[in-house]
Amino acid sequence: MLKCRTVWKKLAPLARHSSTACRQNVRTGLTSARLPTRVPSAHMSTGPAGDGKENLFYMALVGATCIGGGVYAYQTLKGDSKRYQERIDEIASRPHRATTQEPATTVQSEPSAVPAEKEAEPAIEAEPTVEPEAAAEPVPEEPSPPASTAVPTETTEQTPEPSPPAEPSPAELTELPPAASVESEPTAAAAAETPAAETQEPQPEVVAESGETLELVPAASKVPSHAPYLLIGGGTASFAAARSIRARDPGARVLIVTDEPDPPYMRPPLSKELWFSDDPSVTETLRFKQWNGKERSIYFQPASFYISPEELKSAENGGVAVLTGKKVVHMDVRGNKVKLDDDTEISYDKCLIATGGVPRNLQVVDRAGEEVMSRTTLFRKIEDFKSLDKVARNISSVAIIGGGFLGSELACALGRRSADSGLEVIQMFPEKGNMGKVLPEYLSNWTTEKVKREGVKIISEAFVKSVSFKDDKLEIKLKDGRLVKTDHIVAAVGLEPNVDLAKSAGLEVDSDFGGYRVNAELQARSNIWVAGDASCFYDIRLGRRRVEHHDHAVVSGRLAGENMTGANKPYWHQSMFWSDLGPDVGYEAIGIVDSSLPTVGVFAKATAKDTPKAATEQSGTGIRSESETEDTATSPVASPSPASVPVAQKDDYGKGVVFYLRDKVVVGIILWNVFNRMPIARKIIKDGEEHADLNEVAKLFNIHED
Repeated sequence: MLKCRTVWKKLAPLARHSSTACRQNVRTGLTSARLPTRVPSAHMSTGPAGDGKENLFYMALVGATCIGGGVYAYQTLKGDSKRYQERIDEIASRPHRATTQEPATTVQSEPSAVPAEKEAEPAIEAEPTVEPEAAAEPVPEEPSPPASTAVPTETTEQTPEPSPPAEPSPAELTELPPAASVESEPTAAAAAETPAAETQEPQPEVVAESGETLELVPAASKVPSHAPYLLIGGGTASFAAARSIRARDPGARVLIVTDEPDPPYMRPPLSKELWFSDDPSVTETLRFKQWNGKERSIYFQPASFYISPEELKSAENGGVAVLTGKKVVHMDVRGNKVKLDDDTEISYDKCLIATGGVPRNLQVVDRAGEEVMSRTTLFRKIEDFKSLDKVARNISSVAIIGGGFLGSELACALGRRSADSGLEVIQMFPEKGNMGKVLPEYLSNWTTEKVKREGVKIISEAFVKSVSFKDDKLEIKLKDGRLVKTDHIVAAVGLEPNVDLAKSAGLEVDSDFGGYRVNAELQARSNIWVAGDASCFYDIRLGRRRVEHHDHAVVSGRLAGENMTGANKPYWHQSMFWSDLGPDVGYEAIGIVDSSLPTVGVFAKATAKDTPKAATEQSGTGIRSESETEDTATSPVASPSPASVPVAQKDDYGKGVVFYLRDKVVVGIILWNVFNRMPIARKIIKDGEEHADLNEVAKLFNIHED
């Protein structure tokens, strides 16, 4: 630098005078309207006039100086790059050397730690050309070997050429999972003996012999940081959406996050077929026989169908991964990411909320205390089925509170067992009869008698006032003074849509029906969809609704998956639902079926094929909506048989059709022991026309066939 400064002092006057001469020549040329043909060499020098040899000398000197400086800079950069690469290679070989050496028998970390830090300073200052990415990283302690080798951190002192701590290699920065940083810190014992480690933040203790601490890394690696398609909830709607996404985008990567320990499964058998199984290990296998005798599993797909969450990013052809036992507790819709209950974050491109609902409980039970709550089942999940099955085998009495679909199905299922086990089954509800909010009164009363024949004790018009635990019995006191004693309570009083994410996500919840309000394409936001029980959608024929049934979960989940891949299709499907009171009596329904509406029922004599068992034998499936399609009947053929006798003159409702009217228009239909006719019912509701004689409309369902 000193030489360059001396040369510059000599050349500066020359440069100033040369520029002055040039400006003068330019002015002269412009004045005379032509440029000079030659600039006298004498004007380019500050000395006396001559032949220009002195100017050439200075020019050569400046050129040589520039060339020399360039060569020097090139050699410096090349040397620094070589030294940096040697350090990176040396760092990469340390773990391999450490694993091949014997563990140190003495602790010598204290004398070696201080020299290592002192050597680090000149080493860093001697590298002015370190890449920006590497320079931005802090200089950590030397990584300890993997815990599985049981090598203490002090083994690094046995390397033949000790070197100062260095930056981790680019491969280490990108390939290690987040939890791997726990292994790279010194152990608590080493931190206590190393003065330099006292300034560091305390780190979790990692011991090679501890199985629990070794699981930290695999547990963290199971949660991918990004999922192109994120499905929150592990129910029917999520599974239907996943299949739909993969059908339209075969290479799609789909992640299902569920707080349950199981992969997606169907819920209807939990209150139906599973209870009628003869297999004593049904609670473990979760396999059941359908009414038609065919056996199947409660799970939609076996475990081999899914890929592991850690494989989601690298899967060549994509796939569906299920992250079980994790709950999404917060949504950042602006940042397109969610937070799990363990503070792990997952970003997404498109998200489906299919969180379903949680079973309601009676307030009097909630306030009754732990003794009562521990003897109460809120029936919803696989664990609830297993728990209730176990309880029912070890008690003498069970009371089911609720007269809807779930309560009536469980009452019939447990009632069947009562004949063999002596279990007392009590069903109580505030209505006059079973499913009194759905069925017209005459049909509700008939259903109540059917449930009684199954061995169930019915207590109607029962309003629970209080519940207490006395003398090893639950005492249920009704408002009219009646007292019911039992060993266990099953609360089947409805479902509350799970909208816990509404606040953090800024999503609108419907004040009348509950659930997330969505548009016709089941969208709540530009890249967020909602399906299943948690969605409150607009029905173009029946207005805004929220439906809590299997078929709706299937169809809405399927449509949401299609729209997540760009289909932009509206939800026009009229979903159906069904309920079976054992293998002999069942019904399918569609639309708004509310007993407060006017109804018209048309019935006929039932035959042996007019049962749920016969229906599954014909369709080949126990989940009848699986045979459903979105096609509607276009040309139904009416039966030539005459119209049936009015309902008032009949007392045996073998099979028939019940129409629910609003403003003289059919808005709901129940097919009582009439199966595989749902497309016809769907078309009637879709048309929205008034019908002068519903007996003629009932002919479309061929209920008079033998």
